[in-house]
Amino acid sequence: MKGLILSGGKGTRLRPLTYTSAKQLVPVANKPVLFYGIEAMAEAGIREVGIVVGDTAPEIQAAAGDGSRWGLRVTYIPQDAPRGLAHAVLISEGFLGDEPFVMYLGDNLLNKGIGPFVRQFEAEHPAAQILLARVPDPQMFGVAELQDGRVVRLVEKPREPKSDYALVGVYMFSPEIFTSVRRIRPSWRSELEITDAIQDLIDRGLEVRPHVVDGWWKDMGKLEDLLEANRLILDTLQRRVEGEVDEESRIEGKVVIERGAVIERSVIRGPVIIGAGARITQAYIGPFTSIMGDVKVRDAEIEHSIVLEGSEICGLASRVEDSLIGKNVRIHRMPVKPSAYRFMLGDNSEVGIRW
Repeated sequence: MKGLILSGGKGTRLRPLTYTSAKQLVPVANKPVLFYGIEAMAEAGIREVGIVVGDTAPEIQAAAGDGSRWGLRVTYIPQDAPRGLAHAVLISEGFLGDEPFVMYLGDNLLNKGIGPFVRQFEAEHPAAQILLARVPDPQMFGVAELQDGRVVRLVEKPREPKSDYALVGVYMFSPEIFTSVRRIRPSWRSELEITDAIQDLIDRGLEVRPHVVDGWWKDMGKLEDLLEANRLILDTLQRRVEGEVDEESRIEGKVVIERGAVIERSVIRGPVIIGAGARITQAYIGPFTSIMGDVKVRDAEIEHSIVLEGSEICGLASRVEDSLIGKNVRIHRMPVKPSAYRFMLGDNSEVGIRW
Protein backbone atom coordinates (compact mmCIF):
# COMPACT_ATOMS: atom_id res chain seq x y z
CA MET A 1 0.00 0.00 0.00
CA LYS A 2 0.95 3.60 -0.54
CA GLY A 3 0.14 6.55 1.70
CA LEU A 4 -1.37 9.95 0.94
CA ILE A 5 -1.14 12.81 3.44
CA LEU A 6 -3.11 16.01 2.81
CA SER A 7 -1.28 19.17 3.85
CA GLY A 8 -2.71 21.83 1.58
CA GLY A 9 -5.30 23.56 3.78
CA LYS A 10 -5.05 27.19 4.89
CA GLY A 11 -5.78 26.71 8.61
CA THR A 12 -8.15 29.67 8.87
CA ARG A 13 -9.33 28.69 12.36
CA LEU A 14 -5.77 28.97 13.74
CA ARG A 15 -5.12 32.46 12.40
CA PRO A 16 -3.14 34.64 12.95
CA LEU A 17 -0.54 31.90 13.54
CA THR A 18 -1.26 30.26 10.18
CA TYR A 19 -0.81 33.50 8.23
CA THR A 20 2.92 32.77 8.51
CA SER A 21 3.11 29.04 9.17
CA ALA A 22 1.49 25.86 7.84
CA LYS A 23 -1.10 24.52 10.28
CA GLN A 24 0.30 21.01 9.79
CA LEU A 25 3.61 22.22 11.25
CA VAL A 26 2.15 23.66 14.45
CA PRO A 27 3.83 21.56 17.16
CA VAL A 28 2.14 19.25 19.63
CA ALA A 29 4.51 18.18 22.42
CA ASN A 30 7.28 19.93 20.45
CA LYS A 31 6.69 17.87 17.29
CA PRO A 32 4.86 19.12 14.17
CA VAL A 33 1.38 17.62 13.82
CA LEU A 34 2.30 16.44 10.30
CA PHE A 35 5.10 14.24 11.67
CA TYR A 36 2.65 12.17 13.72
CA GLY A 37 0.85 11.20 10.51
CA ILE A 38 4.12 10.31 8.75
CA GLU A 39 5.16 8.22 11.76
CA ALA A 40 1.80 6.42 11.71
CA MET A 41 2.39 5.54 8.04
CA ALA A 42 5.90 4.25 8.75
CA GLU A 43 4.75 2.17 11.73
CA ALA A 44 2.06 0.59 9.53
CA GLY A 45 4.75 -0.57 7.09
CA ILE A 46 4.04 1.98 4.34
CA ARG A 47 7.19 2.98 2.48
CA GLU A 48 5.93 5.36 -0.22
CA VAL A 49 4.02 8.46 0.85
CA GLY A 50 2.66 11.32 -1.24
CA ILE A 51 2.09 14.66 0.51
CA VAL A 52 -0.41 17.01 -1.14
CA VAL A 53 0.81 20.57 -0.65
CA GLY A 54 -0.53 24.05 -1.37
CA ASP A 55 0.70 27.59 -0.64
CA THR A 56 2.92 26.40 2.21
CA ALA A 57 4.70 23.78 0.07
CA PRO A 58 8.26 25.14 0.63
CA GLU A 59 7.79 25.07 4.41
CA ILE A 60 6.32 21.54 4.38
CA GLN A 61 9.12 20.27 2.11
CA ALA A 62 11.82 21.87 4.26
CA ALA A 63 10.38 20.21 7.39
CA ALA A 64 9.66 16.70 6.08
CA GLY A 65 12.40 16.41 3.47
CA ASP A 66 12.61 13.20 1.49
CA GLY A 67 11.15 11.07 4.31
CA SER A 68 14.36 9.13 4.91
CA ARG A 69 14.38 9.91 8.64
CA TRP A 70 11.25 7.74 8.93
CA GLY A 71 12.50 5.03 6.58
CA LEU A 72 10.17 5.93 3.73
CA ARG A 73 10.17 7.97 0.52
CA VAL A 74 8.12 11.16 0.21
CA THR A 75 6.76 12.56 -3.06
CA TYR A 76 5.22 16.06 -3.07
CA ILE A 77 2.01 16.61 -5.05
CA PRO A 78 1.08 20.29 -5.67
CA GLN A 79 -2.56 21.38 -5.41
CA ASP A 80 -3.33 24.83 -6.86
CA ALA A 81 -6.03 25.58 -4.26
CA PRO A 82 -8.01 23.71 -1.58
CA ARG A 83 -10.66 22.10 -3.81
CA GLY A 84 -11.76 19.30 -1.50
CA LEU A 85 -10.40 15.98 -0.28
CA ALA A 86 -11.70 14.11 -3.33
CA HIS A 87 -9.86 16.57 -5.58
CA ALA A 88 -6.66 15.78 -3.68
CA VAL A 89 -7.25 12.09 -4.42
CA LEU A 90 -7.87 12.85 -8.09
CA ILE A 91 -4.65 14.82 -8.60
CA SER A 92 -2.69 12.07 -6.80
CA GLU A 93 -3.72 9.28 -9.18
CA GLY A 94 -0.41 9.46 -11.06
CA PHE A 95 1.47 8.81 -7.82
CA LEU A 96 -0.94 6.20 -6.42
CA GLY A 97 -1.45 4.23 -9.62
CA ASP A 98 -3.60 1.11 -9.26
CA GLU A 99 -2.53 0.34 -5.68
CA PRO A 100 -4.74 0.56 -2.59
CA PHE A 101 -3.77 3.44 -0.32
CA VAL A 102 -4.25 5.10 3.06
CA MET A 103 -5.28 8.76 3.10
CA TYR A 104 -4.41 10.68 6.27
CA LEU A 105 -5.35 14.31 6.91
CA GLY A 106 -2.17 16.11 7.92
CA ASP A 107 -3.79 18.11 10.72
CA ASN A 108 -5.26 15.07 12.52
CA LEU A 109 -3.95 13.02 15.43
CA LEU A 110 -5.00 9.44 16.17
CA ASN A 111 -3.44 8.11 19.33
CA LYS A 112 -3.37 4.38 18.61
CA GLY A 113 -1.95 4.49 15.11
CA ILE A 114 -3.30 2.86 11.97
CA GLY A 115 -1.41 -0.44 11.79
CA PRO A 116 -4.32 -2.79 12.71
CA PHE A 117 -6.69 -1.01 10.29
CA VAL A 118 -4.17 -1.23 7.46
CA ARG A 119 -3.59 -4.95 8.04
CA GLN A 120 -7.32 -5.67 8.10
CA PHE A 121 -7.88 -3.67 4.93
CA GLU A 122 -5.08 -5.54 3.15
CA ALA A 123 -6.50 -8.89 4.26
CA GLU A 124 -10.18 -8.29 3.41
CA HIS A 125 -10.06 -5.91 0.40
CA PRO A 126 -13.22 -3.78 0.78
CA ALA A 127 -13.63 -0.87 -1.62
CA ALA A 128 -13.09 1.52 1.27
CA GLN A 129 -12.59 1.47 5.00
CA ILE A 130 -13.46 4.53 7.09
CA LEU A 131 -12.69 5.35 10.71
CA LEU A 132 -15.39 6.94 12.84
CA ALA A 133 -15.59 8.60 16.24
CA ARG A 134 -18.60 9.80 18.22
CA VAL A 135 -18.54 13.58 18.65
CA PRO A 136 -20.77 16.13 20.42
CA ASP A 137 -20.86 18.48 17.40
CA PRO A 138 -21.29 16.28 14.29
CA GLN A 139 -22.46 19.21 12.17
CA MET A 140 -18.80 20.27 12.02
CA PHE A 141 -17.67 17.04 10.32
CA GLY A 142 -18.45 14.51 7.66
CA VAL A 143 -21.09 12.26 9.25
CA ALA A 144 -21.81 8.56 8.64
CA GLU A 145 -25.21 6.97 9.08
CA LEU A 146 -25.02 3.29 9.99
CA GLN A 147 -27.62 0.56 9.63
CA ASP A 148 -26.97 -2.93 11.03
CA GLY A 149 -23.27 -2.10 11.22
CA ARG A 150 -23.06 -0.96 7.60
CA VAL A 151 -22.53 2.53 6.18
CA VAL A 152 -25.67 3.58 4.31
CA ARG A 153 -25.16 7.32 3.93
CA LEU A 154 -22.47 9.97 4.29
CA VAL A 155 -23.09 13.71 4.53
CA GLU A 156 -20.48 16.48 4.74
CA LYS A 157 -21.15 18.96 7.58
CA PRO A 158 -24.92 18.37 7.70
CA ARG A 159 -27.10 21.12 9.13
CA GLU A 160 -29.24 18.48 10.86
CA PRO A 161 -27.05 15.43 11.53
CA LYS A 162 -28.83 12.06 11.74
CA SER A 163 -25.88 10.50 13.53
CA ASP A 164 -23.07 11.52 15.87
CA TYR A 165 -20.48 9.38 14.05
CA ALA A 166 -17.88 11.73 12.58
CA LEU A 167 -15.41 10.69 9.93
CA VAL A 168 -11.96 10.55 11.47
CA GLY A 169 -9.33 11.94 9.10
CA VAL A 170 -8.01 8.50 8.06
CA TYR A 171 -9.39 6.56 5.08
CA MET A 172 -8.34 3.43 3.18
CA PHE A 173 -9.29 3.06 -0.48
CA SER A 174 -9.05 0.61 -3.33
CA PRO A 175 -8.47 2.06 -6.84
CA GLU A 176 -12.28 2.05 -7.27
CA ILE A 177 -12.25 5.45 -5.56
CA PHE A 178 -10.85 7.07 -8.73
CA THR A 179 -13.99 6.12 -10.67
CA SER A 180 -16.12 7.64 -7.93
CA VAL A 181 -14.23 10.94 -7.68
CA ARG A 182 -14.73 11.39 -11.43
CA ARG A 183 -18.47 10.77 -11.13
CA ILE A 184 -19.22 13.36 -8.44
CA ARG A 185 -19.78 17.11 -8.82
CA PRO A 186 -18.63 20.00 -6.61
CA SER A 187 -20.70 20.55 -3.47
CA TRP A 188 -22.32 23.79 -2.27
CA ARG A 189 -18.84 24.63 -0.93
CA SER A 190 -17.47 24.35 -4.52
CA GLU A 191 -15.35 21.40 -3.40
CA LEU A 192 -15.16 17.76 -4.44
CA GLU A 193 -16.18 16.10 -1.19
CA ILE A 194 -14.71 12.76 -0.18
CA THR A 195 -18.03 11.95 1.50
CA ASP A 196 -19.74 12.20 -1.92
CA ALA A 197 -17.12 9.93 -3.46
CA ILE A 198 -17.55 7.32 -0.72
CA GLN A 199 -21.34 7.60 -1.09
CA ASP A 200 -20.88 6.82 -4.78
CA LEU A 201 -19.03 3.64 -3.83
CA ILE A 202 -22.01 2.66 -1.67
CA ASP A 203 -24.50 3.54 -4.42
CA ARG A 204 -22.58 1.31 -6.82
CA GLY A 205 -23.01 -1.61 -4.42
CA LEU A 206 -19.39 -1.71 -3.25
CA GLU A 207 -18.45 -2.40 0.34
CA VAL A 208 -17.54 0.50 2.61
CA ARG A 209 -16.52 -0.82 5.99
CA PRO A 210 -16.76 1.33 9.16
CA HIS A 211 -14.60 1.11 12.26
CA VAL A 212 -15.28 3.13 15.41
CA VAL A 213 -11.97 4.12 17.00
CA ASP A 214 -11.62 3.25 20.67
CA GLY A 215 -8.91 5.78 21.50
CA TRP A 216 -8.87 9.54 21.21
CA TRP A 217 -8.78 11.44 17.95
CA LYS A 218 -8.22 15.14 17.42
CA ASP A 219 -8.72 17.42 14.44
CA MET A 220 -6.28 20.31 14.91
CA GLY A 221 -8.57 22.94 13.43
CA LYS A 222 -9.13 24.91 16.65
CA LEU A 223 -6.95 26.17 19.48
CA GLU A 224 -8.88 24.13 22.04
CA ASP A 225 -8.27 20.90 20.12
CA LEU A 226 -4.59 21.70 19.70
CA LEU A 227 -4.12 22.30 23.42
CA GLU A 228 -6.11 19.16 24.27
CA ALA A 229 -3.93 17.04 21.95
CA ASN A 230 -0.85 18.60 23.52
CA ARG A 231 -2.20 17.62 26.94
CA LEU A 232 -2.94 14.04 25.89
CA ILE A 233 0.46 13.46 24.34
CA LEU A 234 2.42 15.14 27.14
CA ASP A 235 0.67 12.84 29.58
CA THR A 236 2.40 9.88 27.89
CA LEU A 237 5.92 11.27 28.43
CA GLN A 238 8.63 9.41 30.26
CA ARG A 239 10.75 11.64 32.49
CA ARG A 240 14.06 12.62 30.85
CA VAL A 241 16.29 15.44 32.07
CA GLU A 242 19.31 16.10 29.85
CA GLY A 243 19.61 19.89 30.21
CA GLU A 244 21.17 21.89 33.04
CA VAL A 245 19.12 22.26 36.22
CA ASP A 246 20.51 24.25 39.15
CA GLU A 247 20.13 23.26 42.81
CA GLU A 248 17.50 25.92 43.49
CA SER A 249 15.08 24.49 40.90
CA ARG A 250 12.47 21.77 41.38
CA ILE A 251 11.54 19.30 38.65
CA GLU A 252 8.31 17.43 39.44
CA GLY A 253 6.57 14.64 37.55
CA LYS A 254 6.73 13.76 33.85
CA VAL A 255 9.21 16.31 32.56
CA VAL A 256 11.45 16.23 29.47
CA ILE A 257 14.26 18.80 29.42
CA GLU A 258 16.25 18.53 26.22
CA ARG A 259 20.03 18.80 26.08
CA GLY A 260 21.13 22.43 25.95
CA ALA A 261 18.16 23.79 27.95
CA VAL A 262 18.93 25.67 31.17
CA ILE A 263 16.66 25.81 34.25
CA GLU A 264 17.53 28.35 36.95
CA ARG A 265 15.68 29.02 40.23
CA SER A 266 12.46 27.67 38.73
CA VAL A 267 9.72 25.10 39.28
CA ILE A 268 8.87 22.76 36.41
CA ARG A 269 5.77 20.69 37.16
CA GLY A 270 4.95 18.09 34.54
CA PRO A 271 3.77 16.90 32.21
CA VAL A 272 6.05 19.41 30.47
CA ILE A 273 8.56 19.38 27.62
CA ILE A 274 11.28 22.02 27.29
CA GLY A 275 13.27 22.18 24.07
CA ALA A 276 16.99 22.52 23.42
CA GLY A 277 18.42 25.97 23.98
CA ALA A 278 15.51 27.18 26.11
CA ARG A 279 16.31 29.13 29.26
CA ILE A 280 13.86 29.21 32.16
CA THR A 281 14.82 31.64 34.94
CA GLN A 282 12.96 32.29 38.18
CA ALA A 283 9.77 31.00 36.57
CA TYR A 284 7.04 28.41 36.93
CA ILE A 285 6.20 26.10 34.03
CA GLY A 286 3.06 24.18 34.91
CA PRO A 287 1.35 21.02 33.65
CA PHE A 288 0.60 20.42 29.97
CA THR A 289 3.00 23.02 28.63
CA SER A 290 5.33 22.66 25.64
CA ILE A 291 8.25 25.06 25.44
CA MET A 292 10.18 24.82 22.17
CA GLY A 293 13.83 25.54 21.48
CA ASP A 294 15.52 28.86 22.21
CA VAL A 295 12.57 30.18 24.23
CA LYS A 296 13.31 32.43 27.20
CA VAL A 297 10.96 32.58 30.19
CA ARG A 298 11.92 34.83 33.09
CA ASP A 299 9.87 35.96 36.11
CA ALA A 300 6.69 34.48 34.63
CA GLU A 301 4.27 31.57 35.03
CA ILE A 302 2.93 29.44 32.15
CA GLU A 303 0.50 26.55 32.23
CA HIS A 304 -1.47 24.49 29.66
CA SER A 305 0.14 26.31 26.74
CA ILE A 306 2.39 25.93 23.69
CA VAL A 307 5.25 28.37 23.10
CA LEU A 308 7.10 28.23 19.78
CA GLU A 309 10.77 28.80 18.98
CA GLY A 310 12.61 31.98 19.82
CA SER A 311 9.88 33.60 21.92
CA GLU A 312 10.50 35.51 25.13
CA ILE A 313 8.09 35.87 28.05
CA CYS A 314 9.23 37.88 31.03
CA GLY A 315 8.13 39.93 34.00
CA LEU A 316 4.43 39.02 34.05
CA ALA A 317 2.35 39.49 37.19
CA SER A 318 -0.34 36.97 36.17
CA ARG A 319 -0.09 33.46 34.79
CA VAL A 320 -0.24 32.74 31.04
CA GLU A 321 -2.55 29.79 30.41
CA ASP A 322 -4.57 28.12 27.61
CA SER A 323 -2.39 29.91 25.06
CA LEU A 324 -0.65 29.24 21.75
CA ILE A 325 2.28 31.61 21.20
CA GLY A 326 4.04 31.76 17.85
CA LYS A 327 7.70 32.06 16.90
CA ASN A 328 9.83 35.03 18.00
CA VAL A 329 7.04 36.56 20.07
CA ARG A 330 7.98 38.91 22.91
CA ILE A 331 5.62 39.33 25.85
CA HIS A 332 6.79 41.60 28.64
CA ARG A 333 5.35 43.67 31.43
CA MET A 334 4.65 47.39 31.28
CA PRO A 335 3.04 49.64 33.95
CA VAL A 336 -0.62 48.91 34.91
CA LYS A 337 -1.46 45.24 34.99
CA PRO A 338 -4.69 43.42 34.06
CA SER A 339 -5.87 40.54 36.20
CA ALA A 340 -5.37 37.74 33.65
CA TYR A 341 -3.84 37.00 30.27
CA ARG A 342 -4.88 34.73 27.40
CA PHE A 343 -3.02 34.84 24.10
CA MET A 344 -3.10 33.41 20.59
CA LEU A 345 -0.29 35.26 18.83
CA GLY A 346 1.25 34.94 15.38
CA ASP A 347 4.95 34.85 14.59
CA ASN A 348 7.14 37.95 15.25
CA SER A 349 4.50 39.57 17.48
CA GLU A 350 5.25 41.76 20.46
CA VAL A 351 2.85 42.40 23.35
CA GLY A 352 3.55 45.08 25.93
CA ILE A 353 1.52 44.70 29.13
CA ARG A 354 1.06 47.70 31.41
CA TRP A 355 1.48 47.43 35.17
